[in-house]
Amino acid sequence: QVQLVESGGGLVQAGGSLRLSCAASERTFSMYVMDWWRQAPGKEREFVARIRGSGSGTTTDYADSVKGRFTISRDNAKNTVYLQMNNLEPEDTAVYYCHANLLDSTFWGQGTQVTVSS
Repeated sequence: QVQLVESGGGLVQAGGSLRLSCAASERTFSMYVMDWWRQAPGKEREFVARIRGSGSGTTTDYADSVKGRFTISRDNAKNTVYLQMNNLEPEDTAVYYCHANLLDSTFWGQGTQVTVSS
């Protein structure tokens, strides 16, 4: 069982920045595909960003709505994945969830609230 603990959420004004962190309790962390998802009130959970691999083999994917504003990264030595969010918009307000996936195993964090005021 992988434990995922998110942190870094909060209240920020539009145009501001936040950095989310997700710490994993798994020594094989580098093998996991790590995602960030978000869920706004009354809406379905949606994909935000994904990171696979490590070092020179790292690949990333982003939802169109966050491309150019958000950056996902990972530090395998710290078993942590990050989401740097810049130029935040009120539409980015949601609970942000960290997700880990490896073959048939999938795990979710408890979520962290991000609120962007206009």
